[in-house]
Order: sequence, then structure tokens, then C-alpha cells
Amino acid sequence: MVIAVDKQPDQEGIVLTPEQKRARRQRSVALAILLAVLAILFYVVTLVKGPGVLNRPL
Repeated sequence: MVIAVDKQPDQEGIVLTPEQKRARRQRSVALAILLAVLAILFYVVTLVKGPGVLNRPL
């Protein structure tokens, strides 16, 4: 049995308002900044610990 699903070509799906687009962009920028700060923090902590962080027993 085959069930056909009609897709209407005039529907574009979900259309965001300008306020929603602005909020999405702000969230994306905030997440990018947070990720960059976290990466820099890990790098700085590694530098502060020095090369001893690599000399550990396996």
C-alpha cells in the first residue's frame, strides 16, 4: 500500500520574524564568544601548568 503525501509548493515552512532572527543571531554570537573564551582558558591553563603537564606516568 502506497500513501501519497501532497506537498504544497507555496508553503515555505517556518518563517521567522525579524525579532526572532535577531535573537537567533545574538544567541549564535554569544555561543561563539563563549566557545572562544573556553578555548583560550584551556590554553592559558595549559601554559600556566607548564611542560610538566605532559610528564605523567601512563
